[in-house]
Amino acid sequence: MSRRIEIEITSINGEVATWRAAGAKLPKGSLATSLLPSGTTAGAEFRADVEQNMEGVEILAVLPVKSASPLDLRGERITIVAKAPTGPDIQVTYASKGGKGRRDGDGPRGRRDGDDARPRRDDKGSRGPRAGGPAGEGADKGGRPARPRTNDRRGPRPERPVGPPLLTVHRNAFLATLNPEQLPVAEQLLRGGLPAVRTAVAEQNKTATAQGRTTVNADAIDRIATDLLGKANLAMWKDRAAGAQSAGRDLRLRDLRPVVTSAKTVSLDEEARAMLKDLQAQLTAQIDVLSTEWLAKIATAIETKNALEALTLAARPPEFRMQVASESAAAIAALASESLNETLAPAQWIVLVQAAVASPMHRTIKPSGIPADDACRNEAIKVAGAVPELAKLLGMKVPPPPPRTITPRRPRPATRS
Repeated sequence: MSRRIEIEITSINGEVATWRAAGAKLPKGSLATSLLPSGTTAGAEFRADVEQNMEGVEILAVLPVKSASPLDLRGERITIVAKAPTGPDIQVTYASKGGKGRRDGDGPRGRRDGDDARPRRDDKGSRGPRAGGPAGEGADKGGRPARPRTNDRRGPRPERPVGPPLLTVHRNAFLATLNPEQLPVAEQLLRGGLPAVRTAVAEQNKTATAQGRTTVNADAIDRIATDLLGKANLAMWKDRAAGAQSAGRDLRLRDLRPVVTSAKTVSLDEEARAMLKDLQAQLTAQIDVLSTEWLAKIATAIETKNALEALTLAARPPEFRMQVASESAAAIAALASESLNETLAPAQWIVLVQAAVASPMHRTIKPSGIPADDACRNEAIKVAGAVPELAKLLGMKVPPPPPRTITPRRPRPATRS
């Protein structure tokens, strides 16, 4: 897509003239003198429609600089008349506090009609102090307690997990080593790899064909992109690794692992191998800490006979390769079997049996009973394939285990031959 800038002609040599952005050094380039008005000299300024492509900036058209607006010869100027200041449209009067509008020094209030029907109390007597404080002190009056402030009701906002910082040090260093004709290709590589380069070339050639201009050689651009691809991928991985290193122990395991595993897809140099070794040690240390904490929580749940907590922890290891020890698995299965009995509340029984189904030891759990409740019976029939002992309690044939869920893989994009 073209855009319009102001340019300054720096020199004219036959059929070719050189230009630069007005008041700046870049961008600059050359154009045919046929696009310029006759009699143009060096130093003249124009407006130009330009288009950025893979080879640089191309001048499409040259227009004269905008001149000042002409005078209002036809008397069509619009005059803004200032509005005369007036008083406020709405007046607000605040009533005085206390005394019901009576001021000091006012005489006694006159009697209204009907006041004779009721006797007037000259001596009101003592009412006694009000609850919560002495009478007559407005600031210390009793009553309902003060409402808490809105900000006090809300607890502290939980801290968000820290992600790896986004660094561009190595990418900038990579771009600084390239030639000017390689920069546009490298920038597209950093945005989206080879598909981004090929898409940009196809769109540029399509626009050039529609405007009757020459197209770029797609094969030559593709060869340049292929040569730069390895260095671009290495620079991007180094930036990710440097960000993970700077985050330190605050980085989550789910953010650190992809950085380590993605190193297999990059050709590493000496600096990158040293960074990878450091990240692998950091990953191993985090896994060891999480594994120790996880096993300690499971042991505590077994000791306190908290079957739901033990089953939930066993089903959610912090690392997918972590497994519960055989002794702990047997203890969890025995604890869950004892807890799943007919005396348990139906709602608690359903929650516990669902946790048992999600645990890795679900086929070794043997519930001792089912509560006399339709919801519990329906849930037992539903999960009997995962917990075979439930089928025996229901007098059913043991159904086969549920099929394993397989996540479909994404099809690989077709590579250009």
